[in-house]
Amino acid sequence: MMAASLVRRDKKATATHLKADLNRTDNSSGVRQLHELLDAVLNPEKPAADTEALDWCKCLIAGGEGFEDFCKTVRSYDNATLCGLVWTANFVAYRCRTCGISPCMSLCAECFNNGDHTGHDFNMFRSQAGGACDCGDSNVMRESGFCRRHRLRTGENVPSIPRDLLLMSEMVLPRFILCIIQYLRDGYIEPDTSTERDLQKVLQQLEPQISFLEELTKMGGAMRTVLTKILTNQQTFKDLSMGQEENVYAQRNYDKYLSALKNSGLVSVEEKSQGAAADATGDAEGGAGAVVLLGTTAPGSPDESNKEEDQDAGQSVGQRKRVKLSSNTKDPCIIESLKHKCFLEELLFWTIKYEFPQKMVTFLLNMLPDQDYKITFTKTFVQHYAFIMKTLMKSHESDTMSNRIVHISVQLFSNEELARHVTEECQLLDIMVTVLLYMMESCLIKSELQDEENSRHVVVNCSEALLKNNTYWPLVSDFINILSHQSVAKKFLEDHSLLMLWMSFVSFFQGMNLNKRELNEHVEFESQTYYAAFAAELEACAQPMWGLLTHCKVKETQEYTKTVVRYCLETLQIWFDAIGFIDEPAPNQVTFHLPLHRYYAMFLSKAVKCQGLDLDSLLPDQEMLMKIMVHPLQIQACLSEIHSNMWVRNGLQIKGQAMTYVQSHFCNSMIDPDIYLLQVCASRLDPDYFISSVFERFKVVDLLTMASQHQNAVLDSEQERPMLEGALTFLVILTSLRVHLGMTDDEILRAEMVSQLCMNDRTHSALLDLIPENPNPKSGIVPGSCSFEEMLSAVADFKAPVFEPGGSMQQGMYTPKAEVWEKEFDPIMVVLRTVYRRDVQSAMDRYSAFLKQSGIHTGNPWPPYKERTPLHPCYKGLTKLLHCKTLHIVIFTLLYKIWMDHQNMSEHVLCMVLYLIELGLDNQVQDNKEDEEPCIEEHCHDSWFPGTNLLSNLHHVINFVRVRVPETAPEVKREAPPSTSTEASSYGQNLREAQVFSLVAERRRKFQEIINRSNTEASQVVRPKSSSTRWVPPGTPPQLVTEILEIRESMLSLLLKLHQKLSSKQNSLSASWLEDMDTSRHTHGDGITAIERILTKAATRSCQIKRSIQDICGKVCPPVPPKKNSPTDNKTMDKEERRQRARERQQKLLAEFASRQKSFMETAMDVESPDTEAAMDLGASEVMESEVLYDCVICGQSGPSTEDRPTGLVVLLQASSVLGHRCKSKEAKKLPTSDEEHIYAADTCGVAHDVRLTLMQQFFKDSSCLQSVSIGWDGGVYVQTCGHTLHIDCHKSYMESLRNDQVLQGFSVDKGEFTCPLCRQFANSVLPCRPGRETEAGAWHTPTNKKTFVLVKEVEDLQEKLGLFPTESNLSKEMELVIKDIKNTTQKKYMDYGKNPGSPDNDFLFMYSVARTNLELELVHRGGNLCSGGASAAAKRSCLNQLFHVLAMHMRLYSIDSAYNPWTKLTQVTQSKEAYDFDEKRPEVPMLFRDVPSLLIIFVLTMPQPLRKEHFTCVVKMLYNLQFTQALAALSTKFSPEERQAWSTSGALKKNAANAETSFEALLSHVISELSKDNSVYKVNAEETLMLISSVWSPQSIEFSLQQFCLPFLRLSCLLQHHLYGDNLTSCLEEEEFSSLAVCLGLLSSAPPSNTVHSASCLKWAVSSFDLVSQWCTEVTGLFQMQAEQSLTLLVQEPQWASPRLLQLPDNYNIIFQYYHRKACTACKKVPKDPALCLVCGAFVCLKGVCCKQQGICECVLHSQHCGAATGIFLLINASVIIIIRGHRFCLWGSVYLDAHGEEDRDLRRGKPLFLCEERYRVLEQQWVSHTFDHINKRWGPHYNGL
Repeated sequence: MMAASLVRRDKKATATHLKADLNRTDNSSGVRQLHELLDAVLNPEKPAADTEALDWCKCLIAGGEGFEDFCKTVRSYDNATLCGLVWTANFVAYRCRTCGISPCMSLCAECFNNGDHTGHDFNMFRSQAGGACDCGDSNVMRESGFCRRHRLRTGENVPSIPRDLLLMSEMVLPRFILCIIQYLRDGYIEPDTSTERDLQKVLQQLEPQISFLEELTKMGGAMRTVLTKILTNQQTFKDLSMGQEENVYAQRNYDKYLSALKNSGLVSVEEKSQGAAADATGDAEGGAGAVVLLGTTAPGSPDESNKEEDQDAGQSVGQRKRVKLSSNTKDPCIIESLKHKCFLEELLFWTIKYEFPQKMVTFLLNMLPDQDYKITFTKTFVQHYAFIMKTLMKSHESDTMSNRIVHISVQLFSNEELARHVTEECQLLDIMVTVLLYMMESCLIKSELQDEENSRHVVVNCSEALLKNNTYWPLVSDFINILSHQSVAKKFLEDHSLLMLWMSFVSFFQGMNLNKRELNEHVEFESQTYYAAFAAELEACAQPMWGLLTHCKVKETQEYTKTVVRYCLETLQIWFDAIGFIDEPAPNQVTFHLPLHRYYAMFLSKAVKCQGLDLDSLLPDQEMLMKIMVHPLQIQACLSEIHSNMWVRNGLQIKGQAMTYVQSHFCNSMIDPDIYLLQVCASRLDPDYFISSVFERFKVVDLLTMASQHQNAVLDSEQERPMLEGALTFLVILTSLRVHLGMTDDEILRAEMVSQLCMNDRTHSALLDLIPENPNPKSGIVPGSCSFEEMLSAVADFKAPVFEPGGSMQQGMYTPKAEVWEKEFDPIMVVLRTVYRRDVQSAMDRYSAFLKQSGIHTGNPWPPYKERTPLHPCYKGLTKLLHCKTLHIVIFTLLYKIWMDHQNMSEHVLCMVLYLIELGLDNQVQDNKEDEEPCIEEHCHDSWFPGTNLLSNLHHVINFVRVRVPETAPEVKREAPPSTSTEASSYGQNLREAQVFSLVAERRRKFQEIINRSNTEASQVVRPKSSSTRWVPPGTPPQLVTEILEIRESMLSLLLKLHQKLSSKQNSLSASWLEDMDTSRHTHGDGITAIERILTKAATRSCQIKRSIQDICGKVCPPVPPKKNSPTDNKTMDKEERRQRARERQQKLLAEFASRQKSFMETAMDVESPDTEAAMDLGASEVMESEVLYDCVICGQSGPSTEDRPTGLVVLLQASSVLGHRCKSKEAKKLPTSDEEHIYAADTCGVAHDVRLTLMQQFFKDSSCLQSVSIGWDGGVYVQTCGHTLHIDCHKSYMESLRNDQVLQGFSVDKGEFTCPLCRQFANSVLPCRPGRETEAGAWHTPTNKKTFVLVKEVEDLQEKLGLFPTESNLSKEMELVIKDIKNTTQKKYMDYGKNPGSPDNDFLFMYSVARTNLELELVHRGGNLCSGGASAAAKRSCLNQLFHVLAMHMRLYSIDSAYNPWTKLTQVTQSKEAYDFDEKRPEVPMLFRDVPSLLIIFVLTMPQPLRKEHFTCVVKMLYNLQFTQALAALSTKFSPEERQAWSTSGALKKNAANAETSFEALLSHVISELSKDNSVYKVNAEETLMLISSVWSPQSIEFSLQQFCLPFLRLSCLLQHHLYGDNLTSCLEEEEFSSLAVCLGLLSSAPPSNTVHSASCLKWAVSSFDLVSQWCTEVTGLFQMQAEQSLTLLVQEPQWASPRLLQLPDNYNIIFQYYHRKACTACKKVPKDPALCLVCGAFVCLKGVCCKQQGICECVLHSQHCGAATGIFLLINASVIIIIRGHRFCLWGSVYLDAHGEEDRDLRRGKPLFLCEERYRVLEQQWVSHTFDHINKRWGPHYNGL
């Protein structure tokens, strides 16, 4: 009752009152009252959405003050020294490797920007899973990197907090937290009965409460301490959690919690306490308590067991059943029990149950700066670890959940101190390993490797969701994280039972994802499980391995390595037994996953390299080594099979596996350890056994016969060559690779870098990515003392990006230095590291290009031989491979076969054979005579060669060889050596037994002996005695015959013969060549060079060889050419010849085609620059009647354009607002990067013209207004052409074919778009060419002597002539269609400026404005003036002549009413002043307000075409008078009143002079006096003008201003004249532009010296100038309804505009990014997901934002229509790239911001600092101004209004 009355009272008063009560010494009544109040307020039975309770809590906590003030007060006591800001996914944070101790270190933007990181290795990144700021935490980062606030430790000297401030919080918050927990208990329903949505609903209702907790954590250290106390206090939890006895609700609520625990497969503590295993901390080795699979512990959870069965049932037929294991994990308690002793634990429990809601995660993390909390929370997290795993496996949203888990765990486990503490106290390692093992046990299947039926081995099933979706990664990532701490890793390595467990975990992956070769059908369904398999091996096996290896670097850690190696071998032995492996691998299957082998290999390598351990002490017996080598060797052979297309029926995915296996992120965890392991095996096993194993695995044994034909049981003949090449290449790699055999880290880095750069030039980031680094993400740096950058600058040169305006955007590249090509190019390393075989070819091409360029070698070079670093003493045994008889026999056989041209030999085979010989010469075996076995066994197959040393075997001659050949072979036809001759028979006796050889038999025998012996005398390794048994492979087809071949060659003689064969000269080597040898030139060259190099090396190492060589060279007898009698040889010869001929034919054809194309291009280009000179030369008398001929690029015919069959120019029409964006100042506007900066659009050309037209329309007659200005500054139509022409009917059929073409085009045929059939330039219309002569020649050009007034009259008569309607013809139809196209090009709003839309006046205005726009744009492209003269590039593409004729034809339909014809006002003084008074209509626009260039275009277009040049000149002259008068009027308004007076009087004196009409002083004074009358424009406040003009006007400055004012008109007139009459434009200096143009236009007869030209001297008046000027001025002063300011605005026109510019961008991209990526959109007030900036006007828009859509069109597209008439250039803030929107298409243009290495960083993935690349930005601007986006950018796609 008391409480009820309190509830009703005012909250603030109650709070104050209670606070006072509680502050008394005896506070019992206060406590009681508070509790009662809270019982009433925090009643969990009320709906959570009711915020009343929350308001009460806020009030009570604040103790009566306002909550905001309370927050401020508490914050002032914040004693935190850490930042701890928590962020969620997608937040932009920073990482600095220079300052980080832990690689996970991250900083918020504020701390980063306030710290000093100049010159550091940092990057910006988008958080994947969320994170927290580590500023201030010296465990994770160096203090030097702290920001100012956290460096000064401002938190430490905060005064201690007054007790009463947080008193209420301590009382109220426990109840509040309990209340939240009760809601969570209440709302939870097991997933099988509920949907995800129900849980979401509960969370939504609790949103305000959890947010409130989050708010409290942000109040700083003081409040966090209070919260920690409450969350971790066990007593509070005991008192509150179960509820009091009498509270039924609380009891029921608690039961819900218990059942939730139970359903989670967890047993609450009370129930379990009977069991002895309850003690979770007991470290008893729980061998008996096998972990039963999920769900079986709690019979009360139907969902678990069902789920298991469903998953089995749901698997597609043919998939195997899961295997269930019961493994003896360490401690079943880990998986099964949980006890909650405090609020924090239960809160975490519910957080997990609800699958980590973001708000809860943030709250729990926000508390971390509190040390006590951090420790308790970490322990709680570890205690729930198994439960987290179970929830994760059941979750449907495992991705999101994984991110949230890692968000928490990375904060806890990155801290070594904390990780060690938890490892010691909570068995963190045991828990992690057990949980991982447990997780994987849920998806095991029986392995099918080797013995499918009886295999006892189980592997993970890669098609399970657990692996496919990487569900395991949060757990693995935590494990890797804690192993990076030395103290934790040491604990792991010392704990043998843990290691054993881990090895059994790794063995689950051994042999997973087995591939079986499809031999008959192509597989129906290509499984993509290999992604999952490779990811799992890398993440779950390799990365932890690298983590452990980083701690095994010094002698002191030897013991660890020994232990790991011991367990590896034990586990491998178990594995071999489980799969039932004896000695041969099962055929046709391969698995790329052998993590146990790789663990073993990597720890061996580390032991020898860093710990100084003896290799032999770590190796098993010979038999085990033989087993270990089988599977890695199988992989190498299968790689070769895959590349030989033997696995093609398995689909593409098998190639994918072969590539992934060698790819840079995987190679040093996969192929490198495999090859190293094979090298170790090879160095310890019998070399003959090893070599024969290799050839047998590669299936090429049958090929290694001296016979020219053989049968291969296992390979098709087209696979033999690539497989043989593969086997030899593998042997070369095996014997020459030194990555783990003695290279230092620096040497390895250098070799890797060189091999990548030799394949292709690389960007810096690509190179970083391609250099395999130790893949443990902790390492962050490449091992070795030498840094990546230093090494890069040592081996490569930087090629800065080149920019051609039309070229592709290049990036900064690194290319190998010349000396690298010369000395370090290593083709073997390249072969090992190439993912695509074409990269090897690419490296060779680049190498040969280098040799050609530097003049070292011009032919086709062979891969150079490279000296190797010396072997580590441990691995010396590897060289025995090069010195074993088996290899020598193979080499001899292959040399012989190549010399004899047997089939399936190749240059590559020879190359590799020579490489092996050379390696053997370079790596001699140290002759320890006592080890050599006695020579008695020389009667066996070894009698091929006397010993094992390559040097001595080189010159050993082999006479006869016995071979088994098919009966059809050419050898059989030969006669056997006659047995009568004693010599032959004795040979026969000696040799018939000897020279026969079977690799396979030898290998089997060796294997048996080794195995038998290793049982008795495992320690001694002696070469087995050989027996001379001959072994015939069983089942060989019977028709093999044994033949004896006479050979009589040695390896040496074969080499010399091959030298002759290659150089195709007999005796290519003279006997004395060895003496003349110059060894330096041997390193680079082709096969000839290689053989010479080998012979030289051999000769220098042994005198005997030198003698043999000289002997062989001395016998100059020509060698018997190999018999060419086998049919195959003729065939190959013919084939070669045929190929050669075909090639020649092709060359011829190509050349012919090229020349035709060239001449065609030349003729096509002629159309563009009309050839006027020819016409001029013939003199004026003859009128040229030649018609222009056009080539149609579709049908190829040439002819004139006629009325019936018109020809047209391929054109692109596009709307453009480039002109409208021009400003007065030449400086580009700056992009605003702070709230103070803004961009104003008022000063642009488009706005100025709009204002002008609107002002005119207020006062003057509409039709007159529409002839007094031009529109098209914004949204004008620009026409450009590629210069090619086609028949319009051909074009129509071309469009039809495009329409039917289903290929995906980047353009829309329905909108009339197409690409020019010849040059593929984008176009969308065809502009008809007018039939008739070339540009008006002859009579039209004749200079005239007629008087001005005659011409004026003629012009007037011409204007009176009514336009003849053109006859209806194909041509006129096409012209109408083009006009329609032009109108459709731009939007309606850019065409309708009149009062009544669609009126003829409007149409008229639009038409002549199209001409104006195109002239103006051409001017802009010429740089804004005509100084450069000549036909510029812009003119070449210009189609103004044709465009003018089309417009003229259309405009002749409108005749100008003679009463309003401006011509009369220009040339006559009329007396009809009073006309205005009785005409109520509005007056016409005064002549002085009209735009002179517009009048020029109107006159030209409305007069009959073709117009004679004299008339054109006349029009220009009359208009110049008007322009000049306007200049005077505008100028006079700028004077101060005194100056005006002065000029008026001085000029008045000159009025009577003879030249008054052409002197500016006289005219100026006249204008001033006229304009001062009546409604004077000078009345406008004169003070302002005074302020503006301080300078005094001199005659020179006036002259300059007048010229500047008139120049734009002269430029346009000149351009127009150039296009209509083909006059050349002369180039001149900028100062002389005025006089040069005046001469060109005929205003001046000849150019006077530049300094004396007077603009007034160009005036030609038709009537008295003063009268005319008075008339024009009166029109202005007689306007009574206008105010003087408005008249003034119209009078002062601004014809001068600077060329268009894009915005000026800041140099550093970060400035843009930081300001804009958090900026709210102006339209929807939200922060856009993809913000973008318009680079033309600076508008900030949402890309793809649904919020700002209007009529289904997104904001960027809308803005592009509004700002650029459908062309938009946008910078995407979050990606740093620019996109172009052009009409309905868009393209990614690239980035103008590059990093220090000249590279783009699209999507800011690397986050390196980016800087503006001026050249690129200029290219972008140039493409915008020249309207060439469509032509230069190739990848366009439709945007469907969705950008």
